Amino acid sequence: MPEFSYRVVYLPRSTSRDAARRILTDHAEHGDWELARLRLYADGSRKATLRRQIIRAVRTGDVHVRQIGKRAAVRPEPGRQG
Repeated sequence: MPEFSYRVVYLPRSTSRDAARRILTDHAEHGDWELARLRLYADGSRKATLRRQIIRAVRTGDVHVRQIGKRAAVRPEPGRQG
């Protein structure tokens, strides 16, 4: 299951609909955020919840690489037969 990072953006009632769209579009295009939830309050203010997926690097440990000068020597992981 993917993990997400969240950001909450509050937009006051004085923010026009077009300006709110531009703000959220900028977050999406330049920060890889997507709209998870948008709440419109009775006074006209908005609360937008944005999310983006957290990508974690997965370590693969089958081969150890050891530097020797400018060349790299590859040897099997200790305890394994290669």
